[in-house]
Amino acid sequence: PTGSDLAKYDKVGTIFAGYHYDLNFLTIHGKSRFPGLYIWLRDGRRLAVAVPEGCLLVQAGKQMEWMTGGHVRAGMHEVVFTEATAAAVETARAEGRSLWRGASTFFS
Repeated sequence: PTGSDLAKYDKVGTIFAGYHYDLNFLTIHGKSRFPGLYIWLRDGRRLAVAVPEGCLLVQAGKQMEWMTGGHVRAGMHEVVFTEATAAAVETARAEGRSLWRGASTFFS
């Protein structure tokens, strides 16, 4: 898990976790208070992720890919400071909430 101080790193385009897959079996992403998580589809499209309340995003890791002989492929993802992140930071600042973005990721 990682943490980022959005009061300090607040420029649109700042990359917190560049395009990558994880080496573990599964990566489980929880809901973040700040948007910026993207997944990459097999056709090369990048999609912003909004994990609904009470839900998790589960991605295969490289171990799963190896164990299935490539039938299940590791999920590519990244975390970037976007315009939506900036808007969420301003809301949090106005409400006096923490501006730390913590990754609520579990690796299995």
